Amino acid sequence: QVQLVESGGGLVEAGGSLRLSCAVSGIIFSIRGMAWYRQAPGKQRELVAFISARARINYADSVRGRFTISRDNTKNTVYLQMNSLKPEDTAVYYCNAGSFSDPYFQTGPWWGQGTQVTVSS
Repeated sequence: QVQLVESGGGLVEAGGSLRLSCAVSGIIFSIRGMAWYRQAPGKQRELVAFISARARINYADSVRGRFTISRDNTKNTVYLQMNSLKPEDTAVYYCNAGSFSDPYFQTGPWWGQGTQVTVSS
């Protein structure tokens, strides 16, 4: 059974930081591309950042320079370090296990349950 479990969300003031984690089980993590998505109320889910199995990384323009995605294959975990948070970063953040087809991330069928990030102004 494939499981993706996110953690680390919460309430933070603008300018603050949070670190999200997504622990993965049930698939061979090391060969998977991993991504973080987010969905704000009334908006479509959007890709925030991805990291390939070989650590190719890309970010949405809205978070580039503020967010950092990383992975630890020994812990089957992907992280999203979020700095200089803005109220517009408020959303439910989801991790996804997919694949990388250069230069794009291909969304996979496995999602976590989501973790709420709220940034107050």
